[in-house]
Amino acid sequence: MSTGTSPAEPVVEIRGLHKSFGEREVLRGIDLRVDEGEVVCVIGPSGSGKSTLLRCVNLLEQPTAGTVRVLGTEVTDPDVDIDRVRTHVGMVFQQFNLFPHRSVLDNCTLAQRTVLRRSAAEAEAVARRNLEAVGLGDRAASMPGQLSGGQQQRVAIARALSMDPALMLFDEPTSALDPELVGDVLAVMRDLADAGMTMLVVTHEMAFAREVADRVVFMDDGVVVEQGPPDRVIGAPEHERTRAFLARVLDPTHRHDDA
Repeated sequence: MSTGTSPAEPVVEIRGLHKSFGEREVLRGIDLRVDEGEVVCVIGPSGSGKSTLLRCVNLLEQPTAGTVRVLGTEVTDPDVDIDRVRTHVGMVFQQFNLFPHRSVLDNCTLAQRTVLRRSAAEAEAVARRNLEAVGLGDRAASMPGQLSGGQQQRVAIARALSMDPALMLFDEPTSALDPELVGDVLAVMRDLADAGMTMLVVTHEMAFAREVADRVVFMDDGVVVEQGPPDRVIGAPEHERTRAFLARVLDPTHRHDDA
């Protein structure tokens, strides 16, 4: 997939990232890069700054200090055209954020027509192809309220993919779902990874991270504690904080309160 960057240039490059909300410093000097075609999963306890990190990547949160480059553009530059950058970045949130009064098909074509200026026919063809890819080709005429949570999240993924992104950001995409619906969403994300999509994923699904990620990043208290291949970070973590976190979330009696 072409991202418009040279092979040596990362899709995401974060240096010295700080973010404070009032007196509370949530991110305390994050350095992170994501290369083309790489799947990076960010794990860590609640309040560690994972979601804030993700939101800084496409400037939904304004960093306090540091630089963030996305697809070769410094989004922390005051003069950046962030809307142009965002057209190449898909984001899927914990909540589905679908327009409840619009059909599934409309949800997947609206931004294509208004932002990418695609014709109605082209936008519909792209949307139907992506709905088919997430297993919802037969629900194009449905309203979001007629779908399960897992189906709505898959529509949200199809909507993001319909913009032909070079980078996908996922912020705990399964945390609002009933357990039996999680698998279908993770299967779609697994297919995306297999297809070579560059992905930065905040997740508490350790089995998914271990299977799909090229690299796992463990965050705690606003810093990156350790990162590396999933077999090392999840299977044989070096730091006590990582071991303590994994002991909690991998305990079958634990209910993800810390993830």
